Amino acid sequence: MFKKKDDVFFTTLESMADTILEAVHYFEQNVSKIKDATQFAKSMKEYESKCDRYVHKILTELNKTFITPIEREDILKLTTSLDDVLDGIEACASRFEMYNITEPDEYVTLFADNILRCAQQIKKAIYLLSEKKLLAMREPAIHINELENQADDLLRVSVKSLFTNVKDPIELIKRKEIYERLEQTTDYCEDVANTLETIIMRNS
Repeated sequence: MFKKKDDVFFTTLESMADTILEAVHYFEQNVSKIKDATQFAKSMKEYESKCDRYVHKILTELNKTFITPIEREDILKLTTSLDDVLDGIEACASRFEMYNITEPDEYVTLFADNILRCAQQIKKAIYLLSEKKLLAMREPAIHINELENQADDLLRVSVKSLFTNVKDPIELIKRKEIYERLEQTTDYCEDVANTLETIIMRNS
């Protein structure tokens, strides 16, 4: 049975969703015009550390709470998959610093826009979970799946473009890894959507 709205698990999951959206919004706003790759990576790392603290809080609460509002394993899986999204986007940002990439890239911008829309749907779904509007969570979950499919297509197009247009093999390797990590981040978003679907099925 669901507990009241201010349940610690739901409020912390909401905080995670808020932090993911803030981080992805920062990434999307800055990735096309990076002036200082070190500062860009540092800011993203701060978001990731903030999210890690929420993960720790949920794990601590799970260890001391006997009755949870939904299945323990679903809380754990949702927490882990949310954390993966932020870890994924932070890993992308760190590559810009490692590889010293400051040139704008149209495909990175398109990936960033896709992940931002995923993050908006994740936040919407998590807040619906807190409000016990389980069936309503299906709409953002489906939307995330559609966005992930678009990211798959974008990866194929971007890698094909790389091999057609980039002659420097080192540059090619760097860009290809970033595209793949961005696409992988949308896979993590899809993991969140799949976990939400499991929660809907178990609790409806």
